[in-house]
Amino acid sequence: MRRLITLIGFVTIFAALALAENFTGRLIDASCADQPQKGAAACAPTAATTAFAVQSAGKVYKLDDTGNAKATEALKSRADRSADPNSTMSSAVVVKISGTKDGDTIKVETLAIQ
Repeated sequence: MRRLITLIGFVTIFAALALAENFTGRLIDASCADQPQKGAAACAPTAATTAFAVQSAGKVYKLDDTGNAKATEALKSRADRSADPNSTMSSAVVVKISGTKDGDTIKVETLAIQ
């Protein structure tokens, strides 16, 4: 019985991982994601950004709470941020995200800055 439960657990985990999609795009501040009149520089994330979105294939997807935390941590460790952490990014921040899409939100499993 214990082996059966363990097997079902592994099958469930691998099935969930198989459903994950990959998204690659520009990381932006989610507060201006709904405002198309703002330019790319206005939507660049800063150290004060707490909600993020990714612009991928002409569509904007907001990140879930886990994704926002991972994006914040990834931005803090960027080398070009060491001089002035409150400045906007020197260039577009390109990210690769693995997760599942739920409407216009991505439930992030992994996030890496390219």
